[in-house]
Amino acid sequence: MVQLYGDERIDFLLAKENMRIIQSPSVFAFSLDAVLLADFTYVPKTRGKILDLCTGNGVVPLFLSTRSSVPITGVEIQERLYDMALRNIELNELGDQLDMIHGDLKDMPGHYGNDKFDLVTCNPPYFPTPKADEQNLNEHLAIARHEIHCSLEDVVESCSRLAKSGGKVSMVHRPERMVEIIQLFKKYKLEPKRMQLVYPKERKEANILLIEGVRDGKPGLKILPPLYALTDDDEYTPELREILYGE
Repeated sequence: MVQLYGDERIDFLLAKENMRIIQSPSVFAFSLDAVLLADFTYVPKTRGKILDLCTGNGVVPLFLSTRSSVPITGVEIQERLYDMALRNIELNELGDQLDMIHGDLKDMPGHYGNDKFDLVTCNPPYFPTPKADEQNLNEHLAIARHEIHCSLEDVVESCSRLAKSGGKVSMVHRPERMVEIIQLFKKYKLEPKRMQLVYPKERKEANILLIEGVRDGKPGLKILPPLYALTDDDEYTPELREILYGE
């Protein structure tokens, strides 16, 4: 049995009834964004390898392991979250497929050198770093949400350098930074190929952006149909229930 610390708990990994995940409300608990990223992205099934940056407690690698048999590595800068991710691998007996690196995503291109990935995924911090007195007092949450250790450009550059030519990079972010993301993708030779906007409800503004680019790819962007999270009655839509619970 894996060790739990503080306010950590073990939850079901949504529809994956045979999988569990260690979470903590004060340190890290995965959000809908991570679920949508894991569902949205292309995944190499039996050949190649995957790298997940800003992996947190390893939730995206856990989800991707249900869709692929290739090796998956997560990278996390916060030691507490890295330790949680290691225990999640142990909890689900996935040590033969998943592994974790405690490190800075900016260091990973140098760490791997010419060893490139078929897919790089990332759920990065969304918000530019505010003044110190405006940041979340919880250090773990502040680092996860704000660009304290990496800028958006750092993220895109690292993703590009880690993806092989023809490899894919998938990211979840906020729609208000779409133009900046596309500009950075183009700057670092990632051709945007698929994009989807997620809306809390119909007639509301989008609040989640999913985007996938191909390293050295040819121009041609597909805009997927919009995804709505909730009905007017505040119930999950059938499309989201399918993603979350396989219903």
